[in-house]
Amino acid sequence: MSTVDPNRAPGARALLAAYRQGYFPMAESRDGPILWYSPDPRAILPLDAFHVPRSLRQRVRKGGYDVRIDTSFETVMRHCAHREETWISEAIIEAYTALHRQGSAHSVETWIDGRLAGGLYGVALGGAFFGESMISLATGGSGVALVFLIDRLRAGGFALLDVQFMTPHLARFGAIEIPRREYLTLLQAATRLKATFRGPESDTS
Repeated sequence: MSTVDPNRAPGARALLAAYRQGYFPMAESRDGPILWYSPDPRAILPLDAFHVPRSLRQRVRKGGYDVRIDTSFETVMRHCAHREETWISEAIIEAYTALHRQGSAHSVETWIDGRLAGGLYGVALGGAFFGESMISLATGGSGVALVFLIDRLRAGGFALLDVQFMTPHLARFGAIEIPRREYLTLLQAATRLKATFRGPESDTS
């Protein structure tokens, strides 16, 4: 774990190089320094063992929402940062929006009646997707986005969905923890793949 200038956003090249080596940045606080992490154990969500809780499965079947890709990336990030304690500083937002502009960072957004209801964002690198954060602005908003993300990753040929740290919420979907050494092996294989995230576009579910 190392510290960089808290007022300086890491460049896109540096970010992608860090991800390839198993590291990701988090600010210590809204205005604090950026630290680089490579946790052991590491949490992943196996694409072939993804579990959709019953209530969310019913919501997906009911429909009544749109799922869009990359239409409001920075807005999703800022909603994710809008909490009492956050690791998403302005420098982090600057870094990831730059990565988004170059096509490596993506948002999946749930919309209801033309209003953002939730979403998530992350980084795609080869056949690995690194989930960074998610937010619900209406019931099930982030869960619907996650279901769509899994479908998108499977269809695009991805092999790894990294969720960094285990939480009870992620455990409900089938997330597991693995040793960092095992994670780095999976990461190396996944980043060599030629996967396609595809976007931007809008899908009605």
